[in-house]
Amino acid sequence: MSVNWRSSGLRWAIGTIVLVVALALLGGQLAERRTLAALRAQAAIDARLRAVLLDSELARFRLLPLALADDRDVVAAIAGAPDARTALNRKLEALAGETGAPAIYVVSPEGIAIAASNWRTASSFVGNDYRFRPYFREAQATGAGSQYAMGTISHRPGLYLARRTVSRGVIVVKLEFDRIEREWARAGGISIVRNPLGVVFATSRPEWRFAASGPLRTADKARIRAETRVPAAALAPLPLRPIADGRLRGAGATYVAQDVPVAQRGWRLTLLHPVDAEVASARRATALIVAMVTFALAAFAFALRQRATLARRRTAELEEAVAERTAALRREMTERADSEARAADLREALRQANRLASLGQITASVAHETAQPVAAIRTYAQSSDILLGRGAIDEVRGNLSAIARLADRIGAVTAQLRGFARRRSDELRPVAIAEVIDGAVLILKDQLRAATLDRPDIDPGMTVIGGKVRLEQVLVILMQNALEAMANQDDRRITLTLAMDEGAIRLIVADNGPGVAPEIAERLFTPFVTSRQQGLGLGLAIAQDIMEEMSGALRLMPSLRGACFEIAMRRA
Repeated sequence: MSVNWRSSGLRWAIGTIVLVVALALLGGQLAERRTLAALRAQAAIDARLRAVLLDSELARFRLLPLALADDRDVVAAIAGAPDARTALNRKLEALAGETGAPAIYVVSPEGIAIAASNWRTASSFVGNDYRFRPYFREAQATGAGSQYAMGTISHRPGLYLARRTVSRGVIVVKLEFDRIEREWARAGGISIVRNPLGVVFATSRPEWRFAASGPLRTADKARIRAETRVPAAALAPLPLRPIADGRLRGAGATYVAQDVPVAQRGWRLTLLHPVDAEVASARRATALIVAMVTFALAAFAFALRQRATLARRRTAELEEAVAERTAALRREMTERADSEARAADLREALRQANRLASLGQITASVAHETAQPVAAIRTYAQSSDILLGRGAIDEVRGNLSAIARLADRIGAVTAQLRGFARRRSDELRPVAIAEVIDGAVLILKDQLRAATLDRPDIDPGMTVIGGKVRLEQVLVILMQNALEAMANQDDRRITLTLAMDEGAIRLIVADNGPGVAPEIAERLFTPFVTSRQQGLGLGLAIAQDIMEEMSGALRLMPSLRGACFEIAMRRA
C-alpha cells in the first residue's frame, strides 16, 4: 500500500507540474496579449497628445506670416520707402523675441532678403538670395509655402513657413522643434515625425534625424539632399525591423508603434513605446499567479483524495497543511492586489501628468482672465483686516460678499477656459445688462477709485443674449484701456450710456482721455496693433472676437474728445 501511495503521489505530482507549466505558458501568452493591447491603446492616446502639441506649435507660428502679409511696414519696406527697412528690422526683431521664433525675415519679389529679425548679428539674413528655396517659389506661385530644410547660415534644421504679401514679397518664419523634441523625450518612448517619403524630420532621438523608414529611390534622395541640404550621411534606413504582432525591434528594445497625422501636409507622427519590461513583468506575474493557484488547487484536491483513504489520524495534519497553503495563497493574492493598486496609482499619476502638460497651452489665458479678480480679492481682504480692527462688521460682511462673487467669477472663467480647450462655445442665454456692468465695476473697483464713473440707471429686467462672463470680459477690456489711456491726467472720467432699438441694445463706453491716434484707428482691432509701449495689442482683437461669437459687434465710434466704443448686443 505504501508503494501504491507513493506511485499515486508521484503521478499526481508529475501531472500537477505538467498542468502548471501548460497553464503558466497559456496565461503568459494571454497576459502578453492583454498588456500589448493596453500599451497600444495608451500609445495611441500619447501619440494624439503629442500630435496636438506639435499642431498647436505649427498653428501659432503660421499666424505670424499671415498677420504680417499686409503690414504697413512690410509694404513700405518692399516699396523702398526711406527708413522703412530699418523700422521693419526692429519690428521683426521684437516679434521674434516675443514669440520665440528663431528667425523672421522678409524677401523681396526678386528673392533678396530686405529685412530680418537677426539684422544686428554677424549671421544676418539681410542681402541673401533665397530664389533657390522651394518655399519662396511656392509662396510666390500659390500665396503660401512651407519647407523643412537645413539653414544655409545657421546650419540648423527647421520648418520654413512662407506667405506672399500684398506687394508680392514673401514673409518667412522659421520654426525649430528643439523644445518639442525635449518635451517628447521627457515624456518617454521615441517620437518621430516623417514626411510623405518617410524621412524623419523631428524626433526625440536626435541620432535618427534624417533617417528613412523605407528604401528611397536615387532620384528622391538627390532631390531631398538638394532641397533640404541635409548632411551627406543622412537618409540611412531607420534601425528598426518588424517582428510578430506588429511590433518593431531596434536599438536594443522592442516597441509597439502608433501612427497619427499632423497639421503639416503629408507629415505623420509615430510614437514607439517600449514593451519589453512591461510584457516580461506581466508574464512573470501571471505565471506566478497561475502556478500558485494551480498548486493550491492540486494540493487541495490531493488532500481531499487522500483523506478518503488515509487514517483518521492524518486528517488533522492534512487540514493543517491545506490551511497553511490557503493562507500562503491569500497572502500572495493580497500582495498581488496591493501591487496592482500601486501600479494603477502610478499609471493614473502618469495620465494626470500628461493631462497637465496638454493644459499648459491655456495657462497663460487663465492667468490673464483671473489676474483682475485676484487683485480685487486681495484689496477686499486687506481692507477687511483694517475694518475688523475698527469693528465695522457690516462693511466686512459686504467685502466678504464681494470676495465670494469674485471667486464665483474665477470659477466661471476657469470653467469657460476648460470648455474652450474642448473647442466648445459658451451657451448663450438671457443676461441682465445691470449684472454685466456690476461685475465689471466690481473687478475694476480699485482702479476706478482714481476716476469718475458715470453710469445710467438700468431696469434690472433689461436683458440681452450672450454669456455673462464674456460680456464682462469685453467691458473690463474697454474700461481698463480707458483707465490706462488717462493715467497721466488728473481729470479722469468714464461714461456709460445705453441706446436701444427694436432688436438690439447698444452700450457706449466713452472717456475723456487722449483718444485713438488716427494712424492706428483703422487697424485698431488687428492683433499686435497698439499705441502703448507695454501693450501687446491683443485685448481689442479678443473683445471683437467675443462679440462676433455672440452675434454682436464692437465698434470704435467718432468722438470730439477721448475714445468712444459701442458694444452692440442682441436684445433678449
